[in-house]
Amino acid sequence: MKFYAASPSPFVRKVLVLALETGLSGRLEHVAIKTTPIAPDIELIRSNPVAKMPTLVTDGGATLYDSRVICEYLDSLHDGGKMFPAEEASRWVALRRQALGDGMLDAAVSIRYEVILRPDGKRWPEWVAGQMGKVRRGFDALESEVATFKDEINIGTITAGCAAGYFDFRFPEEDWRATRPRLRDWYAQFSARDSMVKTDPVADVEV
Repeated sequence: MKFYAASPSPFVRKVLVLALETGLSGRLEHVAIKTTPIAPDIELIRSNPVAKMPTLVTDGGATLYDSRVICEYLDSLHDGGKMFPAEEASRWVALRRQALGDGMLDAAVSIRYEVILRPDGKRWPEWVAGQMGKVRRGFDALESEVATFKDEINIGTITAGCAAGYFDFRFPEEDWRATRPRLRDWYAQFSARDSMVKTDPVADVEV
């Protein structure tokens, strides 16, 4: 399966973590790309008209995007413990946590684009503050429920972990741990998982 990706993208990392946790990483043929909203990758456009990462082309030739769809597809390909729980109550909790983490990451990436890509004099501080507010409230929400995570590894905890890791990578000055000790302790253990260590991002593109 062809996997169009760039290392720093937290949405790419989410897929890679799930692939490692499910034993599917060896089936992904990585196609390294560099794409932004103002300079989309030409090869990526051929598979994904909105030119966003990640994009997966299956062995059967079908194209899938975004990370949520790709993760659920990969989870259907193995017989081990599922990252998308089958039991109804657990499934909705995991999906909600995925949505929370994705929302935090959407806001964080939009801040990056505002600061890195928008020309000087055209940046919108109020926009950045509004997006950062989303992220901080997201971290507060995770802090309030992290005690229920226990040792779970599923799409919800994977996305939460990728959100925390992305802020360490791109916004270290934010110091999200300072007022969230339970989340700090959980992430210290989660980030030591082999799947997280192997997907630690490299700063080779803007996102």
